[in-house]
Amino acid sequence: MGTIKAVIFDMDGVLLDSETISDRTCIMAAERLGLVLPPDLLDLCRGMNSKDLRSTVIKRMGSSFPYEDFLSLSSDLFYQVEKEEGIPLKPYAKEILEYLEPKYTLALASSTKGEAVKRQLATANLIMHFKTLTTGDMVTHGKPDPEIYRMACESLSLDPSECVAIEDSPNGIKSAHNAGMSVIAVPDRIVPGKEEKSICMRVVGSLKDLESVFP
Repeated sequence: MGTIKAVIFDMDGVLLDSETISDRTCIMAAERLGLVLPPDLLDLCRGMNSKDLRSTVIKRMGSSFPYEDFLSLSSDLFYQVEKEEGIPLKPYAKEILEYLEPKYTLALASSTKGEAVKRQLATANLIMHFKTLTTGDMVTHGKPDPEIYRMACESLSLDPSECVAIEDSPNGIKSAHNAGMSVIAVPDRIVPGKEEKSICMRVVGSLKDLESVFP
C-alpha cells in the first residue's frame, strides 16, 4: 500500500445502512401503487445515480411503469423513515474513518444526490472526515460508469492509481476498477460474483477488517 495516498468510500451500504431502508421503502411504495417489483430489480439498480436509475427501471419494467409516481412515493417514504428512525451506521464505520484519517486522505464517491449526502453524513457525524464529496448529481453517468470515481480522484489532484475505493455493490466495484483504481469490497446486500472478485484487490467481511489491509 506504499503508493496509496487516498481512500475513497462509497456511502450507501458501506458507511450507512441506507440500503436496508431503501429496499423497505421501495417495496412499500410498490405495494401502495399496486405494483410488483421483480426480485432482481433492486440489486440491479444499486449504486446508480438518478438519471441511470430511471432508464434502467423503464428498460426493465416497460414504458407503462409509473416511474415518477414510484420515485416520488419511495423518496417520501425514505425521508420519513430517515427523519423518524434515523439511518444506522454500518458496524465500525466511524472507527475505521478515525483509524485511516491520520494515514490517508479520505474522500467520498456516492451516487446519492449531494444535498442528501451532506445531510446524512452530518447527522451521522461523519462528514468532517472527508476532504471532498463527489455525488450523483455531479456526474452525467453513475456507477458502473467510471466517471464518478475519476472525478473523485481529480478532486484530490491524485491519479486513480494512488487511490483505493471501498465499495459494496457490483456496480460500484466496476466503476472504481474502470476508473483505474484498486478496489476493496465490503459486501452488503449482494455477494460479489466471480467477475467482481477477479477485479477486487481484496474482499473483506467488515469495515474492521480494513485495519489488516491498511496496517
